[in-house]
Amino acid sequence: MRISSSGERRVLVTGQVGEAISGNTRGSDGTVYYSVWAPGDAARNGVYKLLADGTPQRIATLPADSGPNGLAIDSAGGTLYVADSLKGIIWSVPVSGGSVTPWLTDAALAPVPTEALPIGANGLRFHNGALWVSNFNKGTLLRVPVTTTGAAGSIRVVAGGLPNIDDLSFLAPWSDVVFAAQNGSSSQNGPDRVVVIYPNGTYKAVMTSADGLASPSATAVRGDRLYITDGGVPEPHDPKLQTARINFPALLAGAAH
Repeated sequence: MRISSSGERRVLVTGQVGEAISGNTRGSDGTVYYSVWAPGDAARNGVYKLLADGTPQRIATLPADSGPNGLAIDSAGGTLYVADSLKGIIWSVPVSGGSVTPWLTDAALAPVPTEALPIGANGLRFHNGALWVSNFNKGTLLRVPVTTTGAAGSIRVVAGGLPNIDDLSFLAPWSDVVFAAQNGSSSQNGPDRVVVIYPNGTYKAVMTSADGLASPSATAVRGDRLYITDGGVPEPHDPKLQTARINFPALLAGAAH
């Protein structure tokens, strides 16, 4: 769905009942890419793009038992990365389409199988030469450098102790300050809040359920505005898009839990 600054909504593509459009990103040319998580359905599971006329086209297939979630594109606009929430893998595929490649497989990306909602690698962003990925079950924010050859460098844990961390965004293209959504009510395992995470790994809550958050799943920044998507899992099941104004002096005044 495309939502204008005035709140006007236009549906770009509709999936099928039982599946999720779980991640999306946009290339510098305006092309919209999205991942479809269709459990057990190899004919639907994968990565799609919208053609110029609005028609969806699957450009990469993923195994039926995988869980494609967050989606990111590199700064050159040539490679898509897909967070697999079930297999502990980040896949890569050319934007032109083709076979997916396991770009990184690591226990740090895997879900916790004993959790009621076993989801590992979730949110994904390409930023300042690295892939940043959240692990929903393990409550971690990870940074993975992309080497000059395009391979994955060593994983660094930026922050931990953030159960049900979902998707994320950055304060600015030059900044490593992160806004992350904690989607606690999706599995009753943590708070519903948005936290700001500083480069040194400390963090603080900037919005909570007291501000109306209900299963916050993603954040986006434009100028001094923060946008938050709410899944509306808890009653009264009210999914919505919220916005808040960023107080830059307060945000940058201190980095503390």
